[in-house]
This record gives sequence, C-alpha cells and structure tokens, in this order.
Amino acid sequence: MTDAAQTEPAPRRRRSGGRAGNSARRGGVVIEQMPWNPPVMIDPPVEPLSPESVEAMHDAAMRILEDIGIVFLNEEALEIFREAGCSVSDDGIVRMGRDWVMEMIAKAPSEFTLTPRNPDRQITIGGRHLTFGNVSSPPNYFDLEIGKKVSGTREQCANLLKLTQYFNCIHFAGGYPVEPVDIHASIRHLDVVYDKLTLTDKVMHAYSLGKERVEDVMEMVRIAGGLSHEDFEATPRMYTNINSTSPLKHDQPMIDGCLRCIRRGQAVVVTPFTLAGAMAPVTMPGAVAQSLAEGLAAIALFQYVRPGAPCVIGTFTSNVDMKSGAPAFGTPEYMRATQMTGQMARFYGLPMRSSGVCAANVPDGQAMWETSNSLWAALQSQTNMVYHAAGWLEGGLIASPEKFIMDCEVLQHIQRYLDPALTRTEEDDLALDAIAEVGHNGHFFGIQHTQDRYTTAFYQPFLSDWKNFEAWEVAGGIWTAERAHHMFKEIIGAFEAPPMDAAIREELEAFVARRKAEGGAPTDF
Repeated sequence: MTDAAQTEPAPRRRRSGGRAGNSARRGGVVIEQMPWNPPVMIDPPVEPLSPESVEAMHDAAMRILEDIGIVFLNEEALEIFREAGCSVSDDGIVRMGRDWVMEMIAKAPSEFTLTPRNPDRQITIGGRHLTFGNVSSPPNYFDLEIGKKVSGTREQCANLLKLTQYFNCIHFAGGYPVEPVDIHASIRHLDVVYDKLTLTDKVMHAYSLGKERVEDVMEMVRIAGGLSHEDFEATPRMYTNINSTSPLKHDQPMIDGCLRCIRRGQAVVVTPFTLAGAMAPVTMPGAVAQSLAEGLAAIALFQYVRPGAPCVIGTFTSNVDMKSGAPAFGTPEYMRATQMTGQMARFYGLPMRSSGVCAANVPDGQAMWETSNSLWAALQSQTNMVYHAAGWLEGGLIASPEKFIMDCEVLQHIQRYLDPALTRTEEDDLALDAIAEVGHNGHFFGIQHTQDRYTTAFYQPFLSDWKNFEAWEVAGGIWTAERAHHMFKEIIGAFEAPPMDAAIREELEAFVARRKAEGGAPTDF
C-alpha cells in the first residue's frame, strides 16, 4: 500500500452547478443557456397508423359522436347544440352528425399566434412549431431542502414562476406551477395571476373555473399589456385549457370559460383526460378514439359559436397500473397514444397539445426516463404545445424545482437536436479540406477548422456533468438532483423580474384590490 493510499481523504467540497465552471456566475448569469428560440420541427412525424387505420380511427370517433353521444352539463351549450340541429336528450346527451362536425372543425385555424405583454415572446401554435410550458396545477411541492411532499404556498409558486421566466426553453406559462393553498380559493387567482404577470412576460393561461376567474384573468392580461379592449380582442393574447370529464362528458364551468374566451378572441385547448383501463377502453386505439370524440365535440361547439376561433386539440391519454389503478406516464402505451393522436390532429387540421409527464415521486432516474419518453413522443407526434414540460412529479400531484431544472436540460437537448445546422451539407460543413489536411495519421483537435468552431460545434450542458468518476468525486461527487437544487437557489437569488411600466403595475394592483374587496370568485363551481 502506497503512502498516498494511506493518506486521510480530503473533506468533500460541495459545489453548485453542473459541468466544471458552470456553477460560477459570469457577468451575473447563473448558467449559460441557449437563447430564446422556440424550435421548429424538421423531422417527419412518426405515424403509426396506416391510411386505412386513420379512416378507421376517424370513423370510430364519429360513431361515438353520432350514436353514443357526449354529455354536456352546460345549459348554454345545450341550447347552442339545439340551435345547430344536433340531437339533445333530456339528460344532456348530445349526438351530432359527422358532416356537421367536420364542417365545424374545418373552420378552425391550423395555426395561430399567442402574443403576451412582451411581444418579443410571441409564440406560434400549429404547423411545425413546438413550444414548451411549465408544470401546472400540482397541489403539492417537493424540494431537496424540505425533503418531503408539502402543500404548495405562494412563495413556492412564485419561485417556480421565476424559473418559468428564467429558462429560455420555457415558452408559455401554464396554470399555477403549484397550487398555493395558503391563499383563499376565492382570491387565489388574483394573487397568482398578478405574480405571473409581474414575474414573467410570457404567454398567460386562465383556469376555466367559474366566470369570475376567466373574466378577471382576461382583464388582468389586458391591463398588463397596456391594451384597449379592442386591441385585446383583435388577436389571441392568452389561452385556457380544459379537460373533459371522461368518459364522454363536459362539465359546466370549463365549457363556460371556453365560450367566454373565444367570444373575446382568445385561444382554447381541449384536452380529454383518458386513462386506458379506467376512464377509457383498455386498448389504446379505443382510448384514442374516445379522446378524439370528446375533444372534437367541444371544438365543433366553439367553431359554431365563433368560426375561426383559435382551438387546440389535446391528448392526455395514458394507461393505469392494472395492479393498483394508479395512473402511469411515459409508458410505451402513452408514447403510441400521443403519436396516434398527433397523426389524427393533422388529419383534422388542428394544432395539438400533449405533455411532459411521469409517475415518479422524486427527481430520480425513473422521473427522467419517463419524462424523456413523453417529451420525445411529443416531438415524434409534432405536438405544438407541450404542457408540464418541466417540473412535474407523481402523476401531477407534485411540482419540484430540481425536476424543473433537470427537465430544462432535456428541453435544450431537443432544441439543439432540431437545429438545422446539424444536418446542413454546405461545402464547409462537409469539411473535405479539413479531412485532407489531417490525412491518415493526424487528428482534428488543433486544425483551424476545429478551432473556428470549438465553442459552438456541440451542445454544452448546463447541468449534466461530463467529468470522469475520479474528477467528479474530487469535485464533491454531487448527484444530478443536488446540482439542480444548488442551481435553483442561485437562480432565485439572482432573479430579476422583467420590466413593467409603473402606471400599468399600479392599474393592475388597483384591479386586484378592487376584486378582492368585492369577494373575488365563488368557491363552488
């Protein structure tokens, strides 16, 4: 045994950040991330359905709408369906002919824009455009410092909103990134939307949970943008997302919220929540057919009310664990369901929403492989809006800042993967002169062709650690989630909110104060 081997090991030094050097701030920047650049998909989509299967899937969805029907618990919607000539039973079951459905769906735009208070953050929804949103709506929160699942608070919600603003690979702000249960439900939307509008300048979301919440959010978005009512309604500035109550049902407040949004020119996303084996057939084609029918029924209604209203069809089709009944995500079945739905969305000419999800309880390996599966399925299906792309745990019951940052590394992988420069075949990219210069016995490290490109040639991670084991151990041996936790603390500590005109902020504060004095919104829907 050598003297070196007998020496007492040096104490571990903890460091934050990922790859060597990334932990130090450079000019006030916590990490070096890719610029704001919502990606455009350049690969052909994965299409698991043959042309005959597409027709069979479409026919199944239409037969559900024609023969079985969808329950609408919203009386206004039932009156509209009657006016449109659809069959409406006494118990609220609506049956609609496929010709009428397809006529209505054809009115929906295949592509539209969403313009937040900062027009530089405008995003395009549809076509080959891909956008990512933050985790939305978990009631609970977990981070490594707390070390356990706890109910969400306003501070935790605000910190996740700061991550939403900080990361360029997050393009829109979904619902509350964690439900702040320390704020009374009647005024929660006022405080959280105020935080969203002041801590971020990205596209905003409204929950369709009663008319007051939707109307309040639309007014707050209008105020924050410094817009007249006419300007607000002239182009989509925000959106709402609703879920059907599977199987085969739409509730009162969500349809009400969508009708309010589309009448003012704002976008709606209709996302059936279909878990195969529980709320939908155990076979994935059957689950997808049911999901399509539920989504198309609502979109047809909205197009009848306002032809050309910006609508997105969503998918949240996965399977349950047949041993426990618990939902599973990032599974092979989830991936295929997403791909099939994407193929059908293109068949209907509709933009599509899917999600970045997992069933894991903590930010570990399971969390990342399940989320990566769901994110790559979104890319393969040509999803346009990816909900919950960063920060989701326990099937949507937990939001985690460490998971948020770990997910953003994957999102940057996808963004770099879609960079057209990687497949460009100009003379300089083919590098024949460089190959000739090195010849048969040299190497490419030192030649000018490499030197001119060495800082930009390959993706540089902000969280992943590429050192070998010995170097990693000497640097503290910090595992990925812990590095993400340190990074989270640094980002929050250095965060600067986007600018907002003082007069606009005052008007926003006055609106919130007035609505609170009026009692906010009822807590029974």
